[in-house]
Amino acid sequence: MLMNSNSNHLNISRRVARIFLLSVLLGISNVGLAEPVDSDALLRTIPESFKSAASQYSLMLDGCKGDPKIPRSYEGGQLKMVAPKDWTSGFFAGSLWYLYEFTHDPKWQAAAVDYTARLESIKDYQGSHDVGFILGCSFGNGYRLTKNPAYLEIMNQGAESLTTRFNPNVGLLRSWDHGKWNYPVIIDNMMNLEFLIDVSKQAGKSRYREIAFSHADKTTKNHFRDDSSSFHVVDYDPVTGEVLAKKTHQGAADGSSWARGQAWALYGYTMMFRETGNPVYLSQATKVADFILNHPRLPADKIPYWDFDAAAIPDVPRDASAAAVMSSALIELSTKTTGKASSQYLALAQQQLISLSSPNYTAKVDENGNFILMHSVGNMPANSEVNVPINYADYYYLEALLRYRRLKETL
Repeated sequence: MLMNSNSNHLNISRRVARIFLLSVLLGISNVGLAEPVDSDALLRTIPESFKSAASQYSLMLDGCKGDPKIPRSYEGGQLKMVAPKDWTSGFFAGSLWYLYEFTHDPKWQAAAVDYTARLESIKDYQGSHDVGFILGCSFGNGYRLTKNPAYLEIMNQGAESLTTRFNPNVGLLRSWDHGKWNYPVIIDNMMNLEFLIDVSKQAGKSRYREIAFSHADKTTKNHFRDDSSSFHVVDYDPVTGEVLAKKTHQGAADGSSWARGQAWALYGYTMMFRETGNPVYLSQATKVADFILNHPRLPADKIPYWDFDAAAIPDVPRDASAAAVMSSALIELSTKTTGKASSQYLALAQQQLISLSSPNYTAKVDENGNFILMHSVGNMPANSEVNVPINYADYYYLEALLRYRRLKETL
């Protein structure tokens, strides 16, 4: 039965707060922890976290009834709804699929089917590299959980559309068609490769995998600095493939380490190692993880500032969305590594999830526009979606909780 009353929510919030305090006492501020913090404490909160999420999203669905668009964020007291071509449009359906995966409640399957169906037109969309985000989070999770063959057909067409953005001269999928760029590739684009690889496996299209490998290899070569932090944007000559510039679009400066960009890199290369077994990808994933793990400006609660090099730290916004992506990736990376490194990666993920699950970042039911997490940052330089809830933060948070529970069930 879903939790709906304020009193139940208060009890849950108190319990989460106690667990958060416990995590501090257990050493959450020690970034170099060799062993995980009290894993059972986090594990025990997961059902309550999903109950709270279900209550929020039930209210969200009620409030959006009749609106054909998709919830993206909540800013200035207004719920921001977007059309299918918005790059974030697949995350809400994905979160609904995760609620169904945890609860097995047909209510969530029906809602997920509804919001997934709204994105079918994206299968023919060639105007964005984020077709992978949009269709992978929605149809991809739907196919994984239901094996609906119609979903696979849509994914296959979507992958075909996505590959039209691949230029063999450059060896990478083009990110944007806007701006003064020649052939921009952003680190975020690593996240769309999982969709290509997944469809390749399901539909037997080896070309999709080859494009994903090429993109990952060129990104490894050109996107990273000596300290393993990532640039946001690398601009290429579309004819020769030569690197023309290394810039930022959403970070504090061209040479700064935008937090969500580091999260995309960590997640992308961890995924690429899972899918290929190529040790080069594992090496890149661990280098990025170590950069995050050992960074002197990673706060005590492990929720990063929006940019590791932002001016005026510590008086700058945190980015819960970056932490959610990081925690999900770190849980998986802990299973691909051994010894102290594995323990440290899992400990950091635990610490991030304990913080995200606390009242400091998890909203009270019927607040926060009915999103789960507070305090994310979309595009700070554009003053857009700063210190607000955003749908992809919720998506990766729920994914991380599911991954953590799955990991503990296998131990």
